[in-house]
Amino acid sequence: MDKKYLSKIIANDNEGLQMISACCSGAEIKVSDIKYLPKSKVFLLSLKRSKVETEDDDKKVISICKFEFVDQVKSKNIKQADLDQKLELIGMDYLKNNDNYEINLIFTNNAYITLLTEIIEVTLDDQSKVD
Repeated sequence: MDKKYLSKIIANDNEGLQMISACCSGAEIKVSDIKYLPKSKVFLLSLKRSKVETEDDDKKVISICKFEFVDQVKSKNIKQADLDQKLELIGMDYLKNNDNYEINLIFTNNAYITLLTEIIEVTLDDQSKVD
């Protein structure tokens, strides 16, 4: 397994978030691969995405997208009990709301996840290639 193939992108501002959003656009996520750990304020998404940041954009990779300092998570039009439901990520954006941020994960079929967070701290970390 070629480690150089796997990327790690860290975002702590809008520019970084837009870069991660572009890398994850079109990614496939199962509801069971979405986790929020309130005690550690971490929100995790495991996603299957195309390697758009390299020339191998026909290659698929499993990545973990980790959001830190998340105080609250809200979702809309996602059946959390349906663990096999597949979501397709369109992109991410954010709103600044007083001293906090609302990071919006936007999916097809009008589904959303909103993360309330004090700062933007997002890591996209590739785990493995999908053969």
